[in-house]
Amino acid sequence: MHRNYSSMYMDFHLLAFTNYKNLELLIFISLSTLYLLCVLENVLVTLIVCLSPQLHTPMYFFLCNLTVLDIIYVSAILPKLILITITGNTSISNTGCFTQVFFYVFCIGTEFFLLVCMAYDRYVAICIPLHYMLIMNHRTYLILAAFCCNLGVFNAMMYALLISHLSFSSSREINHFFCHMKSILQLSRSNTTSIGVLITVDGVLLGFFPFILILVSYIYIISTILNIHSKSGRHKAFSSCSSHLTVVLLFCLTSLSLNMKPETKFSQEQDKFLSMLYIVVAPILNPLVYSLRNKDVLQAIKRQISRASKIW
Repeated sequence: MHRNYSSMYMDFHLLAFTNYKNLELLIFISLSTLYLLCVLENVLVTLIVCLSPQLHTPMYFFLCNLTVLDIIYVSAILPKLILITITGNTSISNTGCFTQVFFYVFCIGTEFFLLVCMAYDRYVAICIPLHYMLIMNHRTYLILAAFCCNLGVFNAMMYALLISHLSFSSSREINHFFCHMKSILQLSRSNTTSIGVLITVDGVLLGFFPFILILVSYIYIISTILNIHSKSGRHKAFSSCSSHLTVVLLFCLTSLSLNMKPETKFSQEQDKFLSMLYIVVAPILNPLVYSLRNKDVLQAIKRQISRASKIW
């Protein structure tokens, strides 16, 4: 009894990139730079949208939610990874590990459904533009955002509570750079079959299903765009949704392929680097995609820069 009780409070150990001893400084500098760049970019886009009345539309409201989510889950994972890299101390407390699981699951799940909401917004704007203001009114997009957030919180709470009741072996080494759910389950002495099934079902309902909804939306969107007679009209319609489609492909395909594939010892090192695609690279690229490929955002940035220069 005492042994089981004390094991509940033993720390986990994130092996992260500790196998690459000669590259610790390079990894530390790279991770620190990427983290600061990610946070600054997403904060900048959020501020630009908030300060620009012309961007106060459903599409950019959902974009702001995405940027906040990106900041949250990058901040839940990268600072600890950076600390491990520079200090060599791989330990992470039970609370810290379960907190990582909560924010990771919350942000990933919520982001999938926010991308669905953005696809629906583009569908209404391009396929039924005359009814856009009626359908995508203030109340509608607030309800959609609240639904995504509540669904994400419920899903994350369920996972955090389930793993908090598991018992673990004395070896608590997680061969990943954060508390990855499948890696944690491999260390458990409890029966994890039900959680494994839940992960698969969750991946289908909260990952694959939203992706299918987005694809269906874009089939209708592209079909409508191709029927537009004006070349400039087709270009304008496609440019209004190309940024979102780029982000969807980058985020959904990488996260779905990594989370749905079976876990093996031989793929764990590869998985660490591939996980960087949607945990670090995607949140960095998202603001760039939405700003550099979007005339409205670029114009808003120029206006804010001009306004700031006049003040100074």
